[in-house]
Amino acid sequence: MPNWLPPVNPVQPAATILHNVLDTKLDVRFDWAKQWLLGTATLTVRPHFYPQTQLVLDAKGFDVKSVKLLAGAKEKNLNYQYDKRRLTITLDKAYTRTEPYQVRIQYVAKPNELAVGGSAAITADKGLYFINPLGTDKNKPRQIWTQGETEASSCWFPTIDRPNQRMTQEISLTVEQQFKTLSNGLLVASKRNADGTRTDTWKLSQPHAPYLAMLAVGDYAVINDTWRGKPVDYYVEPKYAASAKAIFGNTPQMMDFFSKKLGVDYPWEKYAQVAVRDYVSGAMENTTATVHGENVQLTKRELLDENRDDVIAHELFHQWFGDYVTTESWANLPLNESFADYSEYLWAEYKYGREEAELQNQKKLEYYFEEAQSKREPLIRYRYASQEDMFDRHSYEKGGRVLHMLRHYVGDDAFFTTLNRYLTQNKHSAVEIDELRMAFEDVTGEDLMWFFDQWFLQRGHPELAVSHSYADGKVSLRVVQKQDTTYQPVYRLPVTVTTWNNNQPTDHRIVVTRADQTFQLPVNQRPSLVHFDSDKMLLANLEESKTQDELLYQYHHARNFLSKLQAIQELRPKVGDLAVSGMLRNGLNDKFWGTRHAAVEALRRYKGPEGGAIRKDLQRVAATDKNSKVRSAAVLALATFPNEDFSEVYAKALTDSSYLVMGAAVSALTKAPTANTREAIHALQNETNPALVTALSGYYALNGNADQYPWYLRRLDDSNPVELYQVAQDFGTFMLRMPAVERDKGVKKLETMARTHPEYYVRLGAFHGLRTLSGNMPALKTTLADIRTKEKDERLVGIYNLLQ
Repeated sequence: MPNWLPPVNPVQPAATILHNVLDTKLDVRFDWAKQWLLGTATLTVRPHFYPQTQLVLDAKGFDVKSVKLLAGAKEKNLNYQYDKRRLTITLDKAYTRTEPYQVRIQYVAKPNELAVGGSAAITADKGLYFINPLGTDKNKPRQIWTQGETEASSCWFPTIDRPNQRMTQEISLTVEQQFKTLSNGLLVASKRNADGTRTDTWKLSQPHAPYLAMLAVGDYAVINDTWRGKPVDYYVEPKYAASAKAIFGNTPQMMDFFSKKLGVDYPWEKYAQVAVRDYVSGAMENTTATVHGENVQLTKRELLDENRDDVIAHELFHQWFGDYVTTESWANLPLNESFADYSEYLWAEYKYGREEAELQNQKKLEYYFEEAQSKREPLIRYRYASQEDMFDRHSYEKGGRVLHMLRHYVGDDAFFTTLNRYLTQNKHSAVEIDELRMAFEDVTGEDLMWFFDQWFLQRGHPELAVSHSYADGKVSLRVVQKQDTTYQPVYRLPVTVTTWNNNQPTDHRIVVTRADQTFQLPVNQRPSLVHFDSDKMLLANLEESKTQDELLYQYHHARNFLSKLQAIQELRPKVGDLAVSGMLRNGLNDKFWGTRHAAVEALRRYKGPEGGAIRKDLQRVAATDKNSKVRSAAVLALATFPNEDFSEVYAKALTDSSYLVMGAAVSALTKAPTANTREAIHALQNETNPALVTALSGYYALNGNADQYPWYLRRLDDSNPVELYQVAQDFGTFMLRMPAVERDKGVKKLETMARTHPEYYVRLGAFHGLRTLSGNMPALKTTLADIRTKEKDERLVGIYNLLQ
């Protein structure tokens, strides 16, 4: 059996609907010291079809104070049973599907008393999070925020916590005056209270699934924007107020683009985005109010290196795919996530051009292939151990690439006409994969079961070996599907093959349907190039037999970026050949930065006959390329040439406008520090940019002294988790340079992180830091063994077992 074949898990059908939650009204306030939510929930419910004498609600970790039936102005106590997970209410009679009724529940939510689960995508599931509640951490603001997906909204209000429910909503939040609030829908009331607090009421008038409910409380700067008269707001920490429009400012244009592309205007009454600290995911598409992790916040200088358009587009597209039309079960999650993932391509293609979108597409494809080495599941999978398992690179990256193939197969007009039909027919409802398939079939008139079966309902991907020969005016093209067809299908693959004669392309459209198939392509003479999948559309591992001359021809005649990239990558082992190095030097001047970047990477450690010329080229690129990613790559490429002095280039890079380039210069100088750059590097110690902090951490690990000890301690307190993973490891290496008697504070810091940090990968980084020190501090081996024994996260347990 292949190692990527998962165990047989239980079938996970959509939840049976006994009741529909029609409306939820919440009145909540907070006890910051205890990290409790004190709430009153009024639920309007109605039996779905069959009469019901009992109402079962998800309510995790509450103290339930009372449960009452509302009948006009009267309230009636109802009997209930509660096991800390579900609240089972005995109704006063049997209610039919024509009889809605209301129950009111007073409760206290205690999220910190819940056992925490989660997944790689959503690292905790306690629903409600208090950040720095007592204000003791001076580097972190006080905040409260929620994360409902998958079924954690029921950690802060009682509901039927399933994606196939839909409810309207009103939430009243009572907070201290200094805090801003955000929730779904519009702010319909704000009232100052006699005790100095304020009550804000947010109302969502269209129904959505319970997992999309949210609230956020904090000290925010709120930057206002609009789209067609609807409020568009950006909630950021005050120090980012000046750059908020630069970060989020493309949002109205995205709303316009997606509305026109789908033929369905943005369907909700407002759109807001808020950045929160210590977030347990990347971002979350709560209806009308997306939550982002703190990393979405960038200064204007940091925006020179990167933007957050991908995640901003992703979460916005969810407002249609996920919020307006919602998966009926977690088994069908790609109906939410694959579309959101593909929106990143659509926006990049529109805003930045097809080449930028293709580069993004290739990266996503590589992410899926990386996961597929150890895991292959159907996109739509009704068997899983936990719904959290669905949040993987299948549901996101693979699904987005499948939609890209489907768009190419049916054509743009049919693709977007179908999406309009799907959204219009299924608005405010829960769906499964067949509804998407039938929408495509209704528009195109074609039975597409073959496509949906092999790409959505079966696991794996094609693994193709392609070869060709020429004889008698024909190209004989052989395509072999090499994937294990015991567990994966033999694919039907419509594909374009392009032959080139006299610098003229001819496209041949073929359909691969067998495991081993040969096609005869008519040509006038021996072609200069036979290019399989020349459109670069297939989700497949492809081995294509091509000579060096054919690959050089492909590069120089490429009709898309991915064809150039393929030629560069396949010719990297032959970089010493003059024709190949000439191609790469040509690539350094390409109009698209992605091609220039790939050429720089291919020239690392170059040892061919053009060494001097190539080093000059790389110095020019490092100093003058318009793209900071290319300049940064060129600086790092120069550092791969031993016994060469590029200190002038590095010194200039230390003053670059780009943090990425500055960080590359610091990294380049790590193994070859120079006296004239040491002070310039030390002058950067107060910078907090992640790329620069990580580079400085590596530099000081090998070149630091006691003066940098406080720097590391400070960075361990104020760096984000991604930085901390590396900084903690470097700190261990750095402390080897310190006298043993002066290490205690640092060792204790790393030990605390390794035991208690909420992010598992930060705990791993701290563990590695301690492990580095244990070589000359034998007592730490006992500490490491204890950490290993007490770790509960299965991912870390597996890694620690490998390290023993």
